[in-house]
Amino acid sequence: MTTRQRHIAHLHLHAALSEAQYDDIIELMSGITPHVQAVPPNAVQLDLTSALRYFDLPPYDVVQLAKMRLKALYGIDSSAGLAGNRMLAAMAADASAPGHTTWIRDGQAADWLHPRPVTALPGIGRATAETLNRYGLHAIGQVADLPAATLQRLLGAGSARLLAERARGRDPRPVTPSEPAARLVADLVLEQDCLDPAQHHRAVLGLADRMGQRLRGERQIAGRLTLTVRYADRSSTTRTRGLSEPTDHSPALAAAALGLLTDLGLQRARVRAFAIRADHLLPAGSAYWQLSLDPGDARARAAEAAADRARRRFGPEAVRPAALAD
Repeated sequence: MTTRQRHIAHLHLHAALSEAQYDDIIELMSGITPHVQAVPPNAVQLDLTSALRYFDLPPYDVVQLAKMRLKALYGIDSSAGLAGNRMLAAMAADASAPGHTTWIRDGQAADWLHPRPVTALPGIGRATAETLNRYGLHAIGQVADLPAATLQRLLGAGSARLLAERARGRDPRPVTPSEPAARLVADLVLEQDCLDPAQHHRAVLGLADRMGQRLRGERQIAGRLTLTVRYADRSSTTRTRGLSEPTDHSPALAAAALGLLTDLGLQRARVRAFAIRADHLLPAGSAYWQLSLDPGDARARAAEAAADRARRRFGPEAVRPAALAD
């Protein structure tokens, strides 16, 4: 059985971030993949492997999507590395100029690593580097080509084994979130500044539908929604509303989100981006809703469940609300 190739992205954020800003960025990246790991003080790592089918984009394009959201929503520039494991992705990001992305494709790791100095490998301190340099080992490729017994005599068995693995571009560590998400975020960056209230309505409706899909996929319900609108001048406004009952039902989320949009009274504001945050999350098993004599509610939930099954089988665009049809 073949193992699915991993695609790990490492983003360096070229900004001094407060703790609250850093938390917001982790939330933002969780809208791309649930597998987000913080690398304080100003970097994040994303495992994009499961996100590629959802976005139906190549790995490089998903990284550009993440960078574009950072720039549009927070004004933050970033450099990125993309590779098959966490170590290579971080090294590629270190080698990337601001605004650029370095992609180490499958099978290219050895060629990319060989000419680089041994000090570029993570965990190589001054003492280890000096020991290697005394024996003429200055480049990663020289270490990778060295017999294991020779490297063990120089560094000891444990250090030699770890260094040999890294010099060959191997790193089995997974991208692991520090803790389960306490909130979920769905965002949309518009292709150009938008003045049309109808398009604002459509954008928020689409985000609410996406949020419902994510909540149901993660078996959670939300007790509160927050809508943030960012404008062409990079200013923003935010409104929050508690839900009458915790839910993952897209129509209920859409009603709350559109109510928040109405409260903002945007009229002809020049909008650049929208974001919806769901918090006060609970396990879906604790969901409850008021009994209704209206059979339409039960039919709507049954149709929603069927649509979710179709999306899991045929992709996220297999079923869409009629209001969002092209």
